[in-house]
Amino acid sequence: MGRVVITHSTYLEGLIPRLKALAGDPKIDTVTPAVIARVRGRCEGLKLRISTPITGGYKLVARRGSSAQEVFVVTALSRESLAERLQQLEAAA
Repeated sequence: MGRVVITHSTYLEGLIPRLKALAGDPKIDTVTPAVIARVRGRCEGLKLRISTPITGGYKLVARRGSSAQEVFVVTALSRESLAERLQQLEAAA
């Protein structure tokens, strides 16, 4: 079971419970939410998508409304396996 690193005072609404559920996967080591920013366009609900590979895992982008937040995931999972887990989380929410 992984851990969620809480380093900021502000997170997208509903993000932390979803990240804790993701960190419950035994193949995920660490989940770290990072920079939050305003973006153009709007996103209904909370969406997580894989952005780019990083050393030891992937960077995700969480979108809600007109805000986006980076999330770094350290894992041994492949991109496809991580995408499946993210879809399962979205279906459960």
